[in-house]
Amino acid sequence: MKNLTFYFLVAGFLLFGFCAKAQNFALGVRGGISIPNLTGGSGSQNPLNTGYSSRLGLDAGIFVEYKISTLFSIQPMIEYSSQGGKKNGFQAFTTPDALAAMFPPGQAPPYLYANYNSKAKLNYLMLPLLAKFGWNIKKSPFRVYVDAGPFVGLLVSAHQVTSGKSEFFTDASGQQSLPGGAQSFDNNEDIKDQLHKFNTGIEGNIGLNYRIGSCNLFIEGGGNYGFLNIQKGTQNGKNEVGAATVTIGYSYWFGK
Repeated sequence: MKNLTFYFLVAGFLLFGFCAKAQNFALGVRGGISIPNLTGGSGSQNPLNTGYSSRLGLDAGIFVEYKISTLFSIQPMIEYSSQGGKKNGFQAFTTPDALAAMFPPGQAPPYLYANYNSKAKLNYLMLPLLAKFGWNIKKSPFRVYVDAGPFVGLLVSAHQVTSGKSEFFTDASGQQSLPGGAQSFDNNEDIKDQLHKFNTGIEGNIGLNYRIGSCNLFIEGGGNYGFLNIQKGTQNGKNEVGAATVTIGYSYWFGK
């Protein structure tokens, strides 16, 4: 949390510096839910990096909107984005060295299977630069808009959280169990060193804004998708991150 606070402060100063030079801008905050998922990278799909479903997390940010015209504006943002995914139920895991020793030399399977819960909790600090197009709804205070643009992301934390208790199986159908009975999967592992620190991708949103004087209230839905595989190695396959988002926010307009 200390590192995250530092990143937000530095990025905030950068945004305020941008504001000081602008003559017609809005400064705002937004927050809501992130619904991320992990997708298997192309050409590297295996039982470990596939089968993820979405989990819920936090999405929050601060931004500046710089008005170019009544139709178009530029919006740089500092965004905290929850990423990752989860698997619940019967799934594969890499055969540990201790269990590989139970098999004849060279015959240990690459994966074993068990019935447990697994969640990849990845959190990024993202810096999107969005091109924003908006249209007033006749003479009402409502305005609809769309925005899209690239982002760069910095990984701030990454944990693989597992729970449950299960026997180990050598087959994906769960018919051939290993001796030893049920084992606990309760664990919280820091996996940040196994992942690349940086990512890049694209983000886009569609929203509805309500203006009261210089104040703006808005709700928007959108998403983001990272282009790069996140793992450093290939043992667990390759994954890419992405998330759908639903947020509400407030901004204050300076200038006309």
